[in-house]
Amino acid sequence: MALTTSTADDARNHARAPGGDPNPVVNAIANTVTGLRADDDMAELLKVFDSLEPQAIEKLDPANARRQPTIADAVKALLQRQHRPTDPEALVPGVTSRDTTITASRGTVLPVRIYTPSGHGPFPVVVFFHGGGWVIADKDVYDGGARGIAKEAQAIVVSVDYRQAPEHKFPAAWDDAADAYAWTAAHAAELGGDPARVALAGESAGGNLAVATAIAARDAGLPTPAHVLTVYPVAQTSLYTESELANAVVKPLNRPMVKWFVEHLIRSEDDLKDPRLQLIEADLAGLPPVTIINAHIDPLRSDGAKLEDALRRAGVPVERRDYDGATHEFFGAAPVVEKARQAQAFAGERLRAAFGAV
Repeated sequence: MALTTSTADDARNHARAPGGDPNPVVNAIANTVTGLRADDDMAELLKVFDSLEPQAIEKLDPANARRQPTIADAVKALLQRQHRPTDPEALVPGVTSRDTTITASRGTVLPVRIYTPSGHGPFPVVVFFHGGGWVIADKDVYDGGARGIAKEAQAIVVSVDYRQAPEHKFPAAWDDAADAYAWTAAHAAELGGDPARVALAGESAGGNLAVATAIAARDAGLPTPAHVLTVYPVAQTSLYTESELANAVVKPLNRPMVKWFVEHLIRSEDDLKDPRLQLIEADLAGLPPVTIINAHIDPLRSDGAKLEDALRRAGVPVERRDYDGATHEFFGAAPVVEKARQAQAFAGERLRAAFGAV
């Protein structure tokens, strides 16, 4: 999550597109329902998010959707109201970062942010994929989650900006994710990392990419990841799961937004059957241990539960935690949300165990 002030942040916070304002009745219901079910600190963050006047993503074109305020912006605004620092390195001391690019095997140049914990390496390495429905957001918006993983796991984190739809439809992001993993496995030592201890992680759409990349690595004969951390992943393509219906109008992610993301992503309805999207029907056998983190107030909660069941059927060790009182996007909000701190600590514990560094 990007907590530093920038022109891009300012532009995003003031971008207004014609016809994109939320329906006032639905918006009021969403605020009420989410507020009643969320923990106090989560509800406070969502109130600040609402004060930034985000438009309805599902009513916008991708260009305007990418300019909308994010939960990361709300975290920054809340910290400012609390007269607390917003600099990422002050919020997560002991982790430094630098931006660079990598060239994937297909020739695509991918921007990455590399986080390095303090101390002496070689460190384990985590390849991280951000969320945003494969259409919006980037490594800046998801800085909080990636930086928290680096701290809690005492690992180098390589956060990848993969190509996005609709400019680059399915499966471009999956190709980039697999390439980024292959590149990191081959260059881990150059980063100060241990090539024998490389894991995968991601949030939301990126959580899907983390699991799909583990499958791709297995099928390509690449080194097996030490672990897969997947945070509120997209694991199937139905809009009629229990949590999709129960959380149809909550914030910050609702059912119409999920539908909008998918419509911009796919080339045709046939893509919905692809096991890279329909992970619960993929061949999951032989994957490394998996950790699933879910938010209870989230249309994607059932995806995590269904993925857990599918992994167990395939004989894959898996542990899932569902954080009551938390919403989608909570994981990167550790500076202001207690459940996010707990979830990041749990993620770090699981990764450290996988790396043999408990």
